[in-house]
Order: sequence, then C-alpha cells, then structure tokens
Amino acid sequence: MADAIYVPDGPDRFMPTELARGPWDPDAQHGGAPAALLARAVEHLDGGTAMAVVRLTYELLRPVPLAPLELRSRVTRPGRRVQLVEASLHHDEQEMVRATALRIRQDDVSAPQPAATPPPAGPGEGALLVAPSERPTSFAWDAMEIRFVAGSFWEVGPAFAWFRLRAPLVAGEQPSPLQRLAAAGDFGNGIATAVSWRTHVFINPDLTLYVERLPEGEWVGLDARTRLGEAGAGVSDSVLHDERGRVGRAQQSLYVAER
Repeated sequence: MADAIYVPDGPDRFMPTELARGPWDPDAQHGGAPAALLARAVEHLDGGTAMAVVRLTYELLRPVPLAPLELRSRVTRPGRRVQLVEASLHHDEQEMVRATALRIRQDDVSAPQPAATPPPAGPGEGALLVAPSERPTSFAWDAMEIRFVAGSFWEVGPAFAWFRLRAPLVAGEQPSPLQRLAAAGDFGNGIATAVSWRTHVFINPDLTLYVERLPEGEWVGLDARTRLGEAGAGVSDSVLHDERGRVGRAQQSLYVAER
C-alpha cells in the first residue's frame, strides 16, 4: 500500500495513489482527496498564510482519474482585506475539479463568543468502521480512520462520525488543519444517507465548506443529514466539529438514482 495519497512530480504536478480511490468507480478518486489537495493550494497561494480561508466551494466537473494531475491556481480578486482565489486540477488539459476560496485578513477582534457546544461523544468513544474483507484499496477505507458515535454507515438516516487521516495527503508533508477539514468534509452524503447504498447512487457534483475556525488536533467530526427533494435531487448538510466544538459547515448537492 502507498505511503501517501499524492506523490508530487514537480511543484504543480501530482500523481494520486490507490489511497485516493473513490466508491463509485475504481479508476476515479474520492472527492475528499482532490478537495484536500486544492485546499493546500489556496491556503498558500500568493502569501495566503496571512489570510484566513473562510469559504471553499468546489465544482466536481468530471470524475477525477487515478492519473497524473496538473495544479493551476491564481488570485481572481486581490485585496488587503478580502480576496478570491481559484485553484483547479487538470488531466490531459481537461479541467476535472475547480475550487474557489474566499480569504479574509486575520485580525484580532474583541467580540462575545458563543458558548461552545461539545460534540455528543469523542472519537475514542466511537465505533470503528471496519472495511469489508474483499475490496480495493481506497480513500474511505484506507486513507481515513472513521468512528461513528451516532448512526451507522450501513443504515439510512442522520449520523455523527469522526474522521482522521491515516496517511499524509502529500508525500513528505504533514496535512494542515484546513486540509484535514477538506478531506473529511466531503463525507456527509456518505455517512448520512437518505436511501440505501445497496439500491442507489448519490453523487455530489459540488461541495462548499464554511470555516468558522480551524480544527484543533487530528480528528474532524461530521454531524450530517441528507434530504431528498424531487427529480432525483438531494442536499447533504453537515456541521463540522473538532473535539472542542463546532468549527464550520459543509454542504453538498446530490444526484440520486437507482443502481
């Protein structure tokens, strides 16, 4: 098994390993893997370490292949207080996924803070999600450790689960808090289903993360719910946590269809 999810091949090229594989196509990546890689790009682009990423919106334009990827990034709206930046991943000159990030200047502001609501239980109290015995190496089963404290992966309904990266996102690096948040944030529709995995597919063509503060520690918790509307459309909504309390929100639109 690979030691990292991506192996760099120069400053702007990355080779995904089998740890990036997703659930719907054995030759395509899980959305959490490129989401984390693009989070890495936008938080450092052009002095981004002085700015805080407060919103990240992803358009998953095509299935991202397990093949070499080129990273492109740019500042689309410069500013001293507010910036918009964009990053995208390409394969054979075709854009596969795009992220737009809103960054704001980090300032100390004296304001009343809402009381922190702790999560229902910590990761140490959760039930470890055990992988099936016969399955290919993948992002969900091998790159992530997942522990449920409410609901179940195999049951329909809301759920609360904790996520921890088991492998580095990029070989030779430690993932940042924002990268950990992005890697976990794409799992809402996977852990809190409105229909069964056995009978339906429910694929998210987008993902938006709202970041109130960066998570502390390795674990990111998702308190997730999924609702279905009409004509095969759905929405997944997750409150994001660390072990101290709420850190943000993740939302996904869903395409839902019978298998």
